[in-house]
Amino acid sequence: MTIRTTRACAMLFLLSGTMGTAVAQQTSPASGSQTSLREVSAPEQDRSAIRALPAQRYPRYLLRPSDVLQITFPISPEFDQTVAIQPDGYVSLRGVGDIYIQGKSVPEMTEALRTAYGVFLHVPVINVELKDFEKPYFIAGGEFGHPGKYELRGDTTVAEAVAMAGGFTDKAKHSEVVVFRRSPDGWAEARRLDVKQMLASKDLSEDIHLRPGDLIYVPQNKISKIRQYIPNSGMGFTIP
Repeated sequence: MTIRTTRACAMLFLLSGTMGTAVAQQTSPASGSQTSLREVSAPEQDRSAIRALPAQRYPRYLLRPSDVLQITFPISPEFDQTVAIQPDGYVSLRGVGDIYIQGKSVPEMTEALRTAYGVFLHVPVINVELKDFEKPYFIAGGEFGHPGKYELRGDTTVAEAVAMAGGFTDKAKHSEVVVFRRSPDGWAEARRLDVKQMLASKDLSEDIHLRPGDLIYVPQNKISKIRQYIPNSGMGFTIP
């Protein structure tokens, strides 16, 4: 009985060891696959986070006085009209009277019209098209070759604007070019730019990007201010 008992215990021991090895082998790939899934899911989470970030968009054009708008009603064409925004920011609309729309975008105005006409039209369908508007511009003033008002087409820097305005005159103090920036309440800020040093060093990293309505002013240098009071070179004086 003792020998049989010993053999039985030995068999049980061997079986338990074999089963433990099998379980361990089955468990190891499973844990490995879980690790692999974690490694794959992390980049996916990163990509989803990137997709969730709000996309950067250019700001909408905001309506201003003298803009011309064509308003059409596909279902109720009797209300079709073309209107211009008045200097006070209002438009006079057929059937609803005056509405203030200055500072609104075209989609915001369309929604305002749906609300106004929705009082007597059932779910009005309204299309608004901007037919004419003031083009973005900048003003070059002071000692420019061709001072004046220029259209701002695309991304333009001060150095590019100087070239567009005919460069500097020989009286220009181009080490103290001033950029005045307009805001709805007036002139918001003025920034000074040493264009002379910027061009001499061939480094445009400090070049300012213009915004619609900016004024670039180039002052007169000191020597040109007093030039008229200095005797000419025939009198024994020289002008640097």
